[in-house]
Amino acid sequence: MAETKAPVERPLSPHLQIYRPTLTMMMSIVHRITGAALFFGTLLLVWWLIAAASGPDAYAKFSWFASSLIGRLILLGYTWALIHHMLGGIRHLIWDTLHGLDPVGREWLVRANLIGSVVITAVIWIIGFLVMGGPL
Repeated sequence: MAETKAPVERPLSPHLQIYRPTLTMMMSIVHRITGAALFFGTLLLVWWLIAAASGPDAYAKFSWFASSLIGRLILLGYTWALIHHMLGGIRHLIWDTLHGLDPVGREWLVRANLIGSVVITAVIWIIGFLVMGGPL
């Protein structure tokens, strides 16, 4: 008769309980979260395009939502997620070329990603409000 082997007891891999969180680790998690947010945020883009193709009434409903406080906060978050995810992709591209892998380079790129995403988002929104003539 065939003998069955007992499962091998393997050590658990150290995880967040062992490692001290670093900015690079946190930005990796945020990069994944922004990727998921972009998936759901794309539904707004689809809604906008369908509303524009459906006529003035449908577009007025989308416009009302987009200009409401909650709509603007969602669009602001979507803009930031898009910029942050794009800069994170550029950061990973730089790492793929074997540059910026040392501890100082890693931290510099992560900080540049975080600060750059906030600054670029703010500039986009300020320019958008100036062009559209709306209140800041």
